[in-house]
Amino acid sequence: MKVAVGSPGTWSGLLLRVGQCAFAGASIGVMLSAFGFSSYTAFCYLIASMALQILWSFGLLCLDLHALKFKRDLHNPLLVSLFVVGDWVTATLTLAAACSSAGVAVLFVRDVHFCKKDPQLSCGMYQISIAMAFITWLLVAKSSLVMFWILASG
Repeated sequence: MKVAVGSPGTWSGLLLRVGQCAFAGASIGVMLSAFGFSSYTAFCYLIASMALQILWSFGLLCLDLHALKFKRDLHNPLLVSLFVVGDWVTATLTLAAACSSAGVAVLFVRDVHFCKKDPQLSCGMYQISIAMAFITWLLVAKSSLVMFWILASG
């Protein structure tokens, strides 16, 4: 079987998980540094979702490191099934959090003009954090599709 880019236990899979952790961590860091984020549920949900994403991706990152170090094959159908379910759950939560936060940000910037009325709000920081969350989702979506492809072809 041909090894797909982003497959578990490969260097590309490891880089994919590192990217997921890095962008999710950056999203959390930027949002935490923004003033007033805790007043809005969507932004708190974004932080919770990104934290879960970091935990999941870091766990798989460690598993990839172990597999690379000891030359183990992670294409066991049961293990790949777990990866598929975990990636799809975290991808869904990440997309939902990013979309709901983007909706709030659009409301603030374009609809009710809160950002112009209240300069203390860190609207730019909110938008950067949300962009990082969408990049995280793209990486998780890539990973989940690769896992599903491996499961379907195995």
